[in-house]
Amino acid sequence: MSIVLDSVSHGFGARRVLDAISCTLTERRIGVIGANGSGKSTFARLLNGLVLPDEGRVAIDGRDTRTETKAVRRRVGFVFQNPDNQIVYPIVAEDVAFGLKRLGLPKAELARRVAETLERFGLSHLADQGAHVLSGGEKQLLALAGVLAGAPEILVLDEPTTLLDLRNTRRIARILEDLPQRVVLVTHDLALLETFERVLVLDGGRIVADDRPGPAITAYRALMEAP
Repeated sequence: MSIVLDSVSHGFGARRVLDAISCTLTERRIGVIGANGSGKSTFARLLNGLVLPDEGRVAIDGRDTRTETKAVRRRVGFVFQNPDNQIVYPIVAEDVAFGLKRLGLPKAELARRVAETLERFGLSHLADQGAHVLSGGEKQLLALAGVLAGAPEILVLDEPTTLLDLRNTRRIARILEDLPQRVVLVTHDLALLETFERVLVLDGGRIVADDRPGPAITAYRALMEAP
């Protein structure tokens, strides 16, 4: 399944955030890095239709995000930096169930899938707890579990470890490493990208480096050190 951006530009008001970006992404693990304001989050949101391009075209496996938004969102899950922006229901098990209900599963199968998902993410003991009383790490796990319960083919994450301590950051990293899904990860944590196949560096709304992690991160650091 390919992710294609063809001459994509986007802005908010008079501010141009992305400028004529073109790339085709086919790798299993893709990182996106850049300074604050470089366009990373907008780039990520384009991939499942949360943001639509002002110019150009974004296509997921040939499906245009502008005209086939629902089909794209079934295939591309999105995890926000702040899990409070993603958790919908007040009870943990109910929130995981929300991501599954659109699949039209029978009640027994829905319950089985919820239990299976909670077990997979180490959240079974919290099934009946209020989502608002979870720790930051538990909330991020819940947000991730809710998205993955719907079995997307691609998972896009926008700085999912920014609010986490080192222990929970490592936990999320291990989960991402084992996922069968293709992963597109926007992050400031360069250590998370060591095993990735490809890293894009954004600056001023453009892709200024596109390479394996080592060379891409070197280019990024040089960019950050420039006067």
